[in-house]
Amino acid sequence: MTAEERQAITAYVALGSNIDDRERYLQQAIIELNEHAGINVTAQSSIYETDPVGYVDQAAFLNMVIEVSTTLPAEELLTTMLAIEKRLGRTRDLRWGPRTIDLDMLLYGEQRLSTPDLIIPHPRMHERAFVLVPLAEVLYSRQDAALEFISAQLEKLEGKEGVVLWKKVQ
Repeated sequence: MTAEERQAITAYVALGSNIDDRERYLQQAIIELNEHAGINVTAQSSIYETDPVGYVDQAAFLNMVIEVSTTLPAEELLTTMLAIEKRLGRTRDLRWGPRTIDLDMLLYGEQRLSTPDLIIPHPRMHERAFVLVPLAEVLYSRQDAALEFISAQLEKLEGKEGVVLWKKVQ
C-alpha cells in the first residue's frame, strides 16, 4: 500500500530550539514537514519561551506543538523528522543539551507503540509543561477529546511558571 492510499492519521509533534535564530528553526522545520508529500501541517500552537530542563546551563528554548495529518506510518514520520533535524544542523553531543531544532512525536492517532526507536504516546510528555501547554492550546482549538486528559496532567504539573508565551501564531 502506498502512502497516498493509506488513511490519514492525526499526529502531534513538539518543536524546540535554543540556538541562534530560534524562531527561524521552528518555522523552517514546519515548512519542511509541510513540503513532504505524506505530511500536512493542520494546526500550530503559539510559541512559548521556556526554561531548559535537564541540562540547565544553556539558553532558553522556544517551544511549540503542531498538529499534522499524515499518511506515513509512525516510524516513517519519525525518520522524516530526524532527517529534517539533521538538515537543520541538529547534533546530539549532550543529552538535553543545546540544539538548533528538536522534533518529538507526541501522539500518533490513537496508537500505542513501543520500539527501540519510538514510544507513542511520548513517554515523558506528561512531565513537561513546555510540551503540555502548547499541546493543550492546539487540542483546545480543535476541541479534541484528549484535551481533558492533557489539562488534568497540566494541572498537577510543577514548573508551568517557566513556560511563557513568546509569540502568538496566527
